[in-house]
Amino acid sequence: MKVLITTVPFGQANSFPLEMLNSSNVDYVINPLNRKLTEDELVEMISDFEVVIAGTEPITRKVIDNAKNLKLISRVGIGLDNVDLLAAREKGISVCYTPDAPAPAVAELTIGLMLSLLRMVHVSNSQLHNGLWERKFGRRMANVTIGIIGAGRIGGRVARKITRAFGTPRFLVNDINPDNDLSREIKLEWSSKEKIYREADIISLHLPLTSETRNMITRQDLLCMKSDAMIINTARGGIINEKDLFDVLKSGHLAGAAIDVFEQEPYVGPLAEIERCILTAHLGSMSVDCRGQMEIEATQKVIKYINGDLSMGDVPESEFQVQKRMVQK
Repeated sequence: MKVLITTVPFGQANSFPLEMLNSSNVDYVINPLNRKLTEDELVEMISDFEVVIAGTEPITRKVIDNAKNLKLISRVGIGLDNVDLLAAREKGISVCYTPDAPAPAVAELTIGLMLSLLRMVHVSNSQLHNGLWERKFGRRMANVTIGIIGAGRIGGRVARKITRAFGTPRFLVNDINPDNDLSREIKLEWSSKEKIYREADIISLHLPLTSETRNMITRQDLLCMKSDAMIINTARGGIINEKDLFDVLKSGHLAGAAIDVFEQEPYVGPLAEIERCILTAHLGSMSVDCRGQMEIEATQKVIKYINGDLSMGDVPESEFQVQKRMVQK
């Protein structure tokens, strides 16, 4: 089978995925543009391939309709909002993903961003690079109210790691499926999103991008937050309205923000003008071990498929239902 590897970088954190492909005599091509592909670029590139090892590029119905030979999409990562699962099912294309591998790295990056925001590390760094010495007061993790929206693989890890390392801050947590195990481990309050907006000092988002979560946080929600509150998005671009976030930060409301994911990547936009807004280039999963594990798992599933083993841990039916509801709306 011919395999197109669209996600980049690939095989840099760990060369084992490439070794697996080579030892199995797989004919593969790595994304020659070395960046996230557009829909039209993927349409042009995909027609001859039977397998795609995919990243976050848009694998839309248009792409799938032009992928005449495609049999398998193996997603490196957890999010599936970029893959039209319904179109894939209609065409008989199998889809698998690696939902657990990136979680530790994303959780740790989230906590790192929290610490930077709370202690104003990013602002002090910027000022000192520009010749300004200004000592700033910050806040400690144990003394703030932390709001977590989405308490699954990553959000739950964030809460657990904070508790083990920093004591017992107040947690306000929102999830459509509250985790009883998490409640038994950690003292937390299951809350509405509105209560989190009003009362949290720092809010962290850990949600998939769906019709319900797209533009979930707009100007009105941001203005409901405390004037010195902070918000972090390491989940998916589009959950926070970027223009509204810029306008609210520009007005002086909110003490800071940290954004790792964007509606359009690479990001070029006005949030770069805001000194107290941390911007990172979708680094959530980019630790050596987690990125390597994601690629290994995605490649192992490809090798299994090529060898006729279809027990790859397919995408759960709930993910298809989410997209079906989006179409119906």
